Amino acid sequence: MAQVEVGREREIAADPNAVFAALADYAGTRERILTDHFSEYEVREGGTGKGTVVHWRLQATSKRVRDCLLDVDEPTEGRLVERDRNSSMVTTWTVTPGSAEGASRVTVETTWQGAGGVGGFFERTFAPKGLGRIYDDMLARLDSVVS
Repeated sequence: MAQVEVGREREIAADPNAVFAALADYAGTRERILTDHFSEYEVREGGTGKGTVVHWRLQATSKRVRDCLLDVDEPTEGRLVERDRNSSMVTTWTVTPGSAEGASRVTVETTWQGAGGVGGFFERTFAPKGLGRIYDDMLARLDSVVS
């Protein structure tokens, strides 16, 4: 089994505090930026940042569906970490000042332990591309919500 990694980033023309607040708002904004790949969205505890527990189903392909139950943490300022109770998947959202005054750079990185053998080869080859496209869409939606 090898670790699979996916990462994307986007510059957003909005204040980093506003962008982080939108990302940390699981009871409101977060559901609005999800793509059609997500279903059964439900905030089970909390709703804003650290201490939130959120559930969704992620259907990355027609055959690959993950049932995710995520614990949200804020280990440092500007960073949200979502740990899936049902798998080894960990997603980290980081918001830092952007290149222009009042802009933000948003980075999303996901890792998990992939399968072994031939299935693992295909997972390591294709899953990052598919999930990367999903994250590109989510970052674009985030941009339209906060800009």
